[in-house]
Amino acid sequence: MKLGVMTRLTETVEDGFREAAEMGFPTTQLVCWDERLFTAEYAERVKAISAETGVAISAFWCGYGGPSIWNLYQGQTTLGLVPPEYRFQRMQTLMRGADFTVMLGVPDMATHVGFIPENPNDPNFAGVVAALTYVGKYCLDRGLHFLFETGQETPTTLLRTIEEIGLPNMGVNLDPANLLLYGRGNPVDALDVFGKYVRGVHAKDGRYPTSGRFLGEETPLGEGKVNFPLLLRRLQAVGYTGALTIEREISGPQQKLDIANGKQFLESILQEIGALA
Repeated sequence: MKLGVMTRLTETVEDGFREAAEMGFPTTQLVCWDERLFTAEYAERVKAISAETGVAISAFWCGYGGPSIWNLYQGQTTLGLVPPEYRFQRMQTLMRGADFTVMLGVPDMATHVGFIPENPNDPNFAGVVAALTYVGKYCLDRGLHFLFETGQETPTTLLRTIEEIGLPNMGVNLDPANLLLYGRGNPVDALDVFGKYVRGVHAKDGRYPTSGRFLGEETPLGEGKVNFPLLLRRLQAVGYTGALTIEREISGPQQKLDIANGKQFLESILQEIGALA
């Protein structure tokens, strides 16, 4: 497995790649919430800086417009393709994101789909599956995998959704901390449910919620409830050899320090199990 770090697609995207290279990361997952940047010009800029720094893009993480409230109440009605009032607009954005992913020459596009209904008999479940099938087919026709970032749905619901869609290009971007932050499950056990679909991994740590309204606390790697030694062994067992992309959801100097410490933390585990590429 290779280590990576998140890089934001902005007007100064080159700075992010250079910083990743300076910190010794061979890969990055590129993330963008501004579809105005999904252009050929920006794709060429990104490919040029990737070649210059030697930092490969493991996946494109595609955001979308409209409100996004990251809690357990308003999140149900604002995130992803689940809210019907934002669904069509976001489908269009994801398809433009897929075109941009092709321009980048990257095989995987990931996003948060939202709080997929747990009850498969909920009428909104069928609507979400129909929308995802349409976007998934659009990606398939362009040679892309579509990855669900974990956390807002239970592992069983995610597996059910993938099975209902029935396309061969569906995959999972495992964020182990999100499963804890949203109170959805243990990330190690989740691999028993959808392990064969994992094509990307966020290395992020955190704790379970202590309120029924708000997410749990994100933490530096090794300070939360994710059992990384066991998780990485389980990923190894299911045949995962891709990137481990460190994500630390703060900003400023402390973020960089936590990322550097997290890199050392993961390297020691990967060396121990013989999985550091």
